[in-house]
Amino acid sequence: MAQDIAKNLRDGVHQAYSEAAVKPDEKHPFPVGRAFAEQLGYPADLLDAMPPVAVEAFTGVSAVSLFAEIPAGVTVLDVGCGAGLDSLIAAQCVGEAGCVIGIDFSEMMLARARQAADDSGHPHLMFSQAAAEQLPLPDASVDVAMINGIFNLNPAREAIFHELARVMRPDGVMYVAETIIVEPLVTAEQTLDDWFS
Repeated sequence: MAQDIAKNLRDGVHQAYSEAAVKPDEKHPFPVGRAFAEQLGYPADLLDAMPPVAVEAFTGVSAVSLFAEIPAGVTVLDVGCGAGLDSLIAAQCVGEAGCVIGIDFSEMMLARARQAADDSGHPHLMFSQAAAEQLPLPDASVDVAMINGIFNLNPAREAIFHELARVMRPDGVMYVAETIIVEPLVTAEQTLDDWFS
């Protein structure tokens, strides 16, 4: 029964985010787009310099790529990369000697991210469709990981943490931004109706 609830939640989240990728200007159960990115602290001039295909479908909870310390030449993992805004910012930081890997479970979001990578001319920026709890990366291969609001959307949190621990190098650093609840839920289990509330 718990597995059915988790699958329904995951399917609902996947559908909602895929719809945001296809029609970002429509109403969604969460904020989407440039105005929201600016509210979170992404500077207007930075967004102006980014491919619109990534900016207009941005979703997240923070400007994680701006507060992350990303040295040149490192390998960065962006889990739940969406349309690729944080990945693009990270790609500028790592330079040609580094590598940025964006992972998302929505192929529609990844289509935007890949287009943004092509438009920006970052050959060291790549995207892959995968679940956060099944990262397609070797052990100890990541220097910096960024997570911009996926834990509240995925019930497999323990598995995600195990995967992150597996792929991070021993001296690697994770930057995680997430929304939190400030009061207990009325019921112990979330349903699709209140997943985004």
